[in-house]
Amino acid sequence: MKFALAGLGTATPPFSVAQADSVTAAQSFCCETDQQRQWLKLVYLRSGIERRFSVLLENGDPGIAGRQSFYPPQAGPDDRGPTTAARMVRYEQAAPELAARAGRAALADAGWEAESISHLVTVSCTGFASPGFDFSLIRDLGLSPAVSRTQVGFMGCHGALIGLRSAAAFATAQPGQRVLMCAVELSTLHQQYGFHPERVVANGLFADGAGAVVGEVTEHDVPGWGVARHATLMLPDSQQCMGWRIGDHGFEMQLGADVPQQIGRQLGPWLDEWLAEAGRRREDIKSWAVHPGGPRVLQATQAALALPEGALAVSHAVLRDYGNMSSATILFILERLRAQAAPRPCVALAFGPGLSIEGALLE
Repeated sequence: MKFALAGLGTATPPFSVAQADSVTAAQSFCCETDQQRQWLKLVYLRSGIERRFSVLLENGDPGIAGRQSFYPPQAGPDDRGPTTAARMVRYEQAAPELAARAGRAALADAGWEAESISHLVTVSCTGFASPGFDFSLIRDLGLSPAVSRTQVGFMGCHGALIGLRSAAAFATAQPGQRVLMCAVELSTLHQQYGFHPERVVANGLFADGAGAVVGEVTEHDVPGWGVARHATLMLPDSQQCMGWRIGDHGFEMQLGADVPQQIGRQLGPWLDEWLAEAGRRREDIKSWAVHPGGPRVLQATQAALALPEGALAVSHAVLRDYGNMSSATILFILERLRAQAAPRPCVALAFGPGLSIEGALLE
C-alpha cells in the first residue's frame, strides 16, 4: 500500500521582491563597509534566486524602497532589529491565511469535502503560537472540530517530509481515513542585522510560503502519485553543520561551510542502501525532488548521485522563482513535477538541522 497524494496545494504572500532589489535593503541592515556591501551583493546575486515572497511586503511597487515598515535601517552597530516577541506577533497574524489558502487548494485539487478529513498534520519551524494555525485551519476550512491534530515543530527544511511520514502513518493505521498535511513558513520574519557571514547567507536565501497535501491509504492502490517508502539519516558528528536557534531578535541560522561536503560523502551510499531495500537501484529513479537549501546543496546532491544535467531542473526553478521557503519548498517541487507528469518512481530528499536527511520514494 502507498499513501496516495490525492491533492496538492501551495500559496505565497501577495507581494514579492526581486533578489537584485533586496540587496539594497539587506546592506542597510548588515553592512558597515564597502567591502561588506560588495560581498553581500555577490552572495545574493549568486544564490540562484530571482524573486522571493514575504508577508512583510506592503505593496507590489517595483524596487524595495517604501515597501515594508517592519525592519527599519540599522540604527547602529548594536541594533539587532525587532524583538522575537514582535516577530511572533506577525507570525500569528499572517500564518493562518497562508495555511488556509494552501489547504483549500489541496482539497479542491482532490475534490474532497473538508468534513472528510480525519487527521490534520501541521508543520512549521519559523514561528510559535498557541493555539496555533491548526486551530485556524479547522475554522477556516470547515474541518470537523473532532479532527485529530499533530504538530511537527522546529524540524527545519525537511519538516514537510517528516509531516508526510506522519500523515502516511496515520492513514496506514486506519485505511480509509483522510489526512491533511500543511506546512507554513514565514522565514523573512527572521532577518538578522549585523555582518555575520552565515546569517547574511541565510538572509539572502529564505522566503515565505505554504504547501499542503491531502491523502489516504486504501485497500487497493489508486492511480497517481503516492508515497511508498520513507527513510531518515542523522549524519554522525554533524551537530555544528546546521542549526536554528531562538535569539532575542529572531531565530538565528547557523550554516556550516562543510554542508555540501557532508552531503557529498554520505548521501550516495545511504541512498543506494535504502533503495536496495525497496528492490530499486539509483538508475531506476526517473525524477528527483530535492529541497534547494541553496545552489551549493543542489550542486553537491547532483555530484554525489552522479545525476545527469537537468535532473534537478525543477528544484532549481523553484529556488529561482520563490527562494528557499524552508519546509514548504519540497511541496512546491512535487506540485510542479506532478503537473508536468514527470516519470516515476521519484525520490524526494531534504536536509535539516543536525545534519540530517529525509527521503521519500514516490511511485
